[in-house]
Amino acid sequence: MNKVWRGRLVRYTPFILWTGVVMGFSTSGASMNRTSRFIRPLLEFLFPDAPEQTLFLYHGIIRKSAHFIEYAILAALAYRAFRESSKILLASHPFLAALLSVAIVAVVDETYQSFDPSRTGSPIDVLIDLSGALAALAAARFFVRKRKIDKSDNHPV
Repeated sequence: MNKVWRGRLVRYTPFILWTGVVMGFSTSGASMNRTSRFIRPLLEFLFPDAPEQTLFLYHGIIRKSAHFIEYAILAALAYRAFRESSKILLASHPFLAALLSVAIVAVVDETYQSFDPSRTGSPIDVLIDLSGALAALAAARFFVRKRKIDKSDNHPV
């Protein structure tokens, strides 16, 4: 395998695999009824005196946090893949390419969920997904710029 293809494989495989994981979470296996089987006992253990409404609210917060985190990871992997791409358009705009890719996955994900009776597709979830993506991309941009500044500081003029 030549070096170019190996580089592509190393960059894009994590992004593609994680996209599969995200889409796997769209199935009925990750519905609120299913996740309550292990989240609910944990919440009852941590908050034994909490009313039913509070436990339901905490469960919802955990699920929405999972949206944020899984899409933050997806965006970071997309950014990593695109910023070193041999395609000039991707390499010159990795932030935008990653955000657009994540937005497409989020919309497809929520659209798919809207057809599953055990799930609900929600535009709010797309916004949560994009918030996670933006947070990860902002962090990536910050660290990439910081690394460039640190490298330039280490080289005497």
